[in-house]
Amino acid sequence: MKKVMVGMSGGVDSSVAAMLLRRSGFEVMGVTLKLFSDEDISEAQKEGKTCCALSDVEDARSVAYRLGFEHLVFNFRDNFREYVMKQFADSYLCGRTPNPCIECNRHVKFDKMLRRAQELGYDYIATGHYALVEYDEKTGRYLLKRSKDRSKDQTYVLYSLTQEQLAHTLLPLGRLDKTQVRELAEEAGLINSKKPDSQDICFVPDGDYAAFIRRFTNCDMPCGKFVDLNGNVLGEHKGIINYTIGQRKGLGIALGHPAYVIRKDIESNTVTIGDEADLYTKSLIADDFNLISLEKLEGSMRVTAKTRYSQKEQPAVVSYIGNGEYKVEFDEPQRAVTSGQAVVLYDGDIVVGGGTIK
Repeated sequence: MKKVMVGMSGGVDSSVAAMLLRRSGFEVMGVTLKLFSDEDISEAQKEGKTCCALSDVEDARSVAYRLGFEHLVFNFRDNFREYVMKQFADSYLCGRTPNPCIECNRHVKFDKMLRRAQELGYDYIATGHYALVEYDEKTGRYLLKRSKDRSKDQTYVLYSLTQEQLAHTLLPLGRLDKTQVRELAEEAGLINSKKPDSQDICFVPDGDYAAFIRRFTNCDMPCGKFVDLNGNVLGEHKGIINYTIGQRKGLGIALGHPAYVIRKDIESNTVTIGDEADLYTKSLIADDFNLISLEKLEGSMRVTAKTRYSQKEQPAVVSYIGNGEYKVEFDEPQRAVTSGQAVVLYDGDIVVGGGTIK
């Protein structure tokens, strides 16, 4: 009997994933990852208002007990703090806008948890992500593919998975939609069948990134100048970490017309303000790239690409330009392409790969 370790967040998706694997004949063990030290946990998390709340451990344990398999808690706090929280704060301090869910998948769920599973003799790990893993006999490569429920598809945050990780990963929800998942949970009498999905970054549940960074790093970015595209000073900003590309609200500056954050320059400590039209660009450079469907990219390739989780894929051409960097040229200009975010490439339903926007 094959053995699978299922990461259980306490939510309905991972619970149903574990249940389906159990019904399929796998030997299942559920694990919940403890990712925070006490000083990192906010009142919102203690009250169960976001994922990784203290109550989530009890929900996951309750589901495991009802379904008849073992449940453990793994302490990955140091790993999470180093590779997710610190990376998040450092990126903002460098003027970038990171995606911590991608880093959590890259360094914690599909690296640290997989290695722990293998140490304990498990064949696979599994999660409640909405995506598909398939093996391509022709190329001999594992493929990451978009889920049946396009509204829930999570391939964007899974693009960093390696061939080794994909070979040992099961994603049971890839062919289900969310309504089916909740119905299965309710039929099985799972305690979390109606539990709402978490929407926030787990360690910044109130959405105040700047406050988290100040608290986590014990430092703050100094005030600086708002400037226009010609370098003319428009006013004073409250520190670069308080702003993201495309931001319109909360700028604290009145120009008599809508104004948007176009650029952030950490060296000059300036935030460039412009019109919405100034947010659009037709190309980007990305590094820290991971190819999935291909071993390497020679020449150029027609793809669709997305630069934000919620964005619809856009027609583009990708080319390798050397030094680990790739250029993505879009057919049409794209709005608010942001340094530090991910660009993920698709060939139909198949994830070609992805990288970090420079």
